[in-house]
Amino acid sequence: MVLTRVGTYSPMKVMEKSESPPQQFPLDQRGRALMSLRLSLIDRCNFRCRYCMPAEVFGSDYPFLPPASWMNADEILRLVGNFLPLGVTRLRLTGGEPLLRPGLSHLIERLAGLDGIHDLALTTNGTRLAHMAGEMRRAGLERITISLDSLDENILRKMSGESCRMAPILQGIDEALAVGFQVKLNAVIMRHINQCQILPLVDFARERHIQLRFIEFMDVGNHNHWDRQAVVPDPGRFFSRIQDHYPLESRPPQFTGEVAQRYFFVDKPTLEIGFVSSVTMPFCRDCNRARISSDGKLFTCLFAGDGLDLLSPMRNGSSDKEIQSLIRSRWLQRGDRYSEIRAETISQNDTLKKVEMSYIGG
Repeated sequence: MVLTRVGTYSPMKVMEKSESPPQQFPLDQRGRALMSLRLSLIDRCNFRCRYCMPAEVFGSDYPFLPPASWMNADEILRLVGNFLPLGVTRLRLTGGEPLLRPGLSHLIERLAGLDGIHDLALTTNGTRLAHMAGEMRRAGLERITISLDSLDENILRKMSGESCRMAPILQGIDEALAVGFQVKLNAVIMRHINQCQILPLVDFARERHIQLRFIEFMDVGNHNHWDRQAVVPDPGRFFSRIQDHYPLESRPPQFTGEVAQRYFFVDKPTLEIGFVSSVTMPFCRDCNRARISSDGKLFTCLFAGDGLDLLSPMRNGSSDKEIQSLIRSRWLQRGDRYSEIRAETISQNDTLKKVEMSYIGG
């Protein structure tokens, strides 16, 4: 169980490790059910994180999607609704930066009202959160993840772009806690850049009694200059550093497809820390996630090259039954295991063209 400073995280029941998916739910080529959906609301962001949207590529002339190509609220509701009969119970709203999406709180209210969504969450960089946390909480959002790669502003700018400022993010975190959100922090760690921020981030999370996730630097997209030498293995090289200061004990997975290895602090057993190790400890075999871009394309892997267009069929008059058939067929064909293949080949230079993380939300 995960606790925050202002409340207890107790999501509705989802499928446990020992359970099997109902027979009517589709299984992919590796026997994985479709249970979790990540929905990108916008491909734009006010940060230029070097591991996602490096500034030298995503400049002022970058061809972002025109707003007319985004799914509107009704289309989003309809598409999400067509995933629910196929097994999805968990929905995460992403971007780009989702708080840049107009009408976000009203959309959250409608999504929160869908019968079958047992866990609704959102990921943000936090810069607009101080002004929007209250309205999103009232709309029905319960969990929020905030990206924070450093507590040193100079390092944060190296990680997230020169326009990045620390104060709005910290204000957003405090406001999110104040209005009752279950808060989690995500930190991508890159060797020789923000590795020194591991313990400060741990202390920060402990002071506020909020979850913390350390994430390995991944080779997402085509432009983030990924180098295996920049990966800091976790839990591994810096796990022992944390353990020396704050003893940790392992915690079992909460649900099928959980990507983080979770631990709790011995002196604070209601507070946990996690490690997402896609590079050094791939978790493809349990992956039950699908991703939808803001223009309605279905991707079955974070490292996929192409997506299945679902928005055009909806706009061209396809029935819900036909939309579900498209989703089911694509999932049945799914055999993705990119991270396992990467680990097996130990290749430094991958020439596979992959979708940009900012387009499908990580």
